[in-house]
Amino acid sequence: MARSRPVASFVLIGALVLGAAGLAAWKHEALAADDRAALNRPEPTEAIELATAQTREDQRTTTSVGTVVALRSITLRTETAGTVADVALEAGQVVEPGTVLVALDVSVEKAELAAEQAEVALATSMLDRVERASRDQGVSAADVDRARAERDVAAARAARAQALIDKKTIRAPFRARVGLSNVHVGQYLDEGEELCSLQGVDDAVHVDFTVSQQVAAVLSEGSPVLVRSGDGPPVPASIVALDARVDPKTRNAWARALVEGADRVPAPGASVRVDVPVGPPLQAVAIPVSALRKGPSGDHVFVAERDAQQQLRVHVRAVQVGTVVGDEILVVSGLSPGERVATSGSFKLREGVLVAEAAAAPAAGGGTGQPGEPIAGAESPP
Repeated sequence: MARSRPVASFVLIGALVLGAAGLAAWKHEALAADDRAALNRPEPTEAIELATAQTREDQRTTTSVGTVVALRSITLRTETAGTVADVALEAGQVVEPGTVLVALDVSVEKAELAAEQAEVALATSMLDRVERASRDQGVSAADVDRARAERDVAAARAARAQALIDKKTIRAPFRARVGLSNVHVGQYLDEGEELCSLQGVDDAVHVDFTVSQQVAAVLSEGSPVLVRSGDGPPVPASIVALDARVDPKTRNAWARALVEGADRVPAPGASVRVDVPVGPPLQAVAIPVSALRKGPSGDHVFVAERDAQQQLRVHVRAVQVGTVVGDEILVVSGLSPGERVATSGSFKLREGVLVAEAAAAPAAGGGTGQPGEPIAGAESPP
């Protein structure tokens, strides 16, 4: 009875070994069958849309905040004290050169002018008499000189009285738009008191802005810039002046640009953005923004190429990108013009995967048929 127990154990172990061997053989055969089936199964293909890289010119720029400045702009102030007799300061009004804007009371000055003009008349009459007497040898040359000097002094006094009247009559020096004012008839104004501002009305305006000393070093008169205000289109301008010094505190230099067409920018004093070119233009390659992928190793795209069997596959290509222009991004290096990159569906790609180009979606409302626009249902050539 004791001997039968080891025999049973050996039989049980042998049965287990045979069962395991049979199971392993069955599993191996099943895996081999799967491999044979996989060889006959087609390779998975990802459907994507492709875009062709196009050559573009990339101009690196820096943006500065500028201020619109009228070509001619002044602040009116009184030169002498006096009481306001007349005011023609209407905010927003455009005045012509020579228009009287503020007139101070000049009644005293006019009286003085009348007295001085009478002195001039008397001195002139006395000079005529002395000159006639001199021709008859009735007076000496010294008497003639004295009479002429008295006439000249009287004329100078009259001119001084007229100048005081002119100083109290403030006129527009050029065609301008009147700013806000708080001057009224009967108001007493001290010397140097501010009246209002005048902004010249011209066909052009200046834009003053600052740039770093490195940028200022490569700028010159005539360099083009772009002026932007809000969401409006950029307005071309050109640099007309550069400051002779760099601010030692900010290390920035002032520049002034001329905008032809004052109606295309805000009123003087407004803030605008100025795009200043930095360095020469560079040749870049433009691709749709949707083609650019970002990963741990940096920016990359999937470039579609034919393999030895003429099948279309994608390969990862590291690129260096520049600025975004509309719905395109400029690639500075890593991609050549004419190469085709995956756009729609690129998020599901990997290195070497087989792809098929999907039909481009038609534009809203149907295709336009414009040159260069993809046509629905057509496949672009590889």
